[in-house]
Amino acid sequence: MTDAHMQGPFIAAIDQGTTSSRCIVFDRDGRIVSVDQKEHEQIFPKPGWVEHDAKEIWTNVQEVVAGAVEKAGITAADVKAIGITNQRETTLMWDKNTGEPVYNAIVWQDTRTDALCKELGRNVGQDRFRRETGLPLASYFSGPKVRWLLDNVEGLRERAEAGDILFGTMDSWVIWNLTGGAEGGVHVTDVTNASRTMLMNLRKLEWDDRILSSMEIPAAVLPEIRSSAEVYGTAKGGALAGVPVASALGDQQAALFGQTCFDQGEAKSTYGTGTFMLMNTGDEPVQSYNGLLTTVGYRIGDQKPVYALEGSIAVTGSLVQWMRDQMGLIKSAAEIETLASSVEDNGGAYFVPAFSGLFAPYWRSDARGVIAGLTRYVTKAHIARAVLEATAWQTREITDAMTKDSGVELTALKVDGGMTSNNLLMQTLSDFLDAPVVRPMVAETTCLGAAYAAGLAVGFWPDTDALRANWRRAAEWTPRMDADTRDREYKSWLKAVERTMGWIEDEE
Repeated sequence: MTDAHMQGPFIAAIDQGTTSSRCIVFDRDGRIVSVDQKEHEQIFPKPGWVEHDAKEIWTNVQEVVAGAVEKAGITAADVKAIGITNQRETTLMWDKNTGEPVYNAIVWQDTRTDALCKELGRNVGQDRFRRETGLPLASYFSGPKVRWLLDNVEGLRERAEAGDILFGTMDSWVIWNLTGGAEGGVHVTDVTNASRTMLMNLRKLEWDDRILSSMEIPAAVLPEIRSSAEVYGTAKGGALAGVPVASALGDQQAALFGQTCFDQGEAKSTYGTGTFMLMNTGDEPVQSYNGLLTTVGYRIGDQKPVYALEGSIAVTGSLVQWMRDQMGLIKSAAEIETLASSVEDNGGAYFVPAFSGLFAPYWRSDARGVIAGLTRYVTKAHIARAVLEATAWQTREITDAMTKDSGVELTALKVDGGMTSNNLLMQTLSDFLDAPVVRPMVAETTCLGAAYAAGLAVGFWPDTDALRANWRRAAEWTPRMDADTRDREYKSWLKAVERTMGWIEDEE
């Protein structure tokens, strides 16, 4: 780095993600000054169960913050604010007096609450709390995970009712620890993370008492709900001691913010472990009748909240990892593109990776993965191609649902996340969506969004217009596929999706 780049001040963003935690330092132009990252263990105690060790994560967060500050060659005095973004829905409960987690964090992908969700649906089913929360009853969300912990960890309910236990998603855990932990840590969450618990009323942006009593969750454990961009407190120790902690956004909302989708109808899709597409729907929540979630997009200070429609796909990047780690068909994630490019098409094979059921627009936890259309002609290169196409087709299904719900046609899709380095995938996306696909200069839009929000909170950037001026396009793909081929392939894809359903029988 030359000295010219290093003109402070800076904003630091902490991204506590599903597979790793990282810290990125940004300058006023929204450029990356330094990055540090560390993976944490994925714990699989039983099929369908996924956990993280929250103490390991907090240790890693402290290390990556120190690492990023050191690599940038700066001190806490050069940093004006810290922004937080996090894997959403991952659920933790801890003792507020000792800071000890009572159990591992239960990860968003975890399906142990399936039966509980059915039970909570009573005679109403998946939509029981949808009007208030914008969410279907699914194992994905935090509320049922809290209930599972209260029911299954010895003595926890009594401790929770006595006021000794705190619940939080990972933003709350990181902020609580950053601001002092057991020594006066601030127990807060922001509207975006709160909107994923199934416990918050979307319109009032407050915890919903009726749902809390239905789920039997004591209000004493809940964090205070705040906006996504305001000063929650000050970092108490570590490399950034004394710096204000000034934003929190669930990772997908952070990416929406980082992609500067500030106008109604603007959409982004993030290709990571799973894939998440969000469309800004303005200051009114749009109810979905096509399997999407209604969620809070962001809220800046005391301004009106901005809502979004979201489509989530459980398995995209993790399918590439599975090809590498479980199947041994590739040695590195990047190899999938080379392998897939060695053939002209999918050879008739379709891969629907419903490993933990299907997310949007189906919400079927009884589905499991299939590879359909196999013949002896199919090679591993065709399978590799089908793997990439799976991500593109699932995006297409969500785009269709968004158009139906909102009445807004997709004009272009802004993309980010690790998989956007795969040019074949980006071209396939554009072909399947029949729309341009645009990748920005800074692909780390999740961290950028957290930095933007924190910077707004402390006046580092004056307003969202200044942020728009910062956003720069790096690459664009335009459709090259003829309509007949697209329609025929889509039909085959939808046939393959049907084959995944009803694999798991109700375990009555």
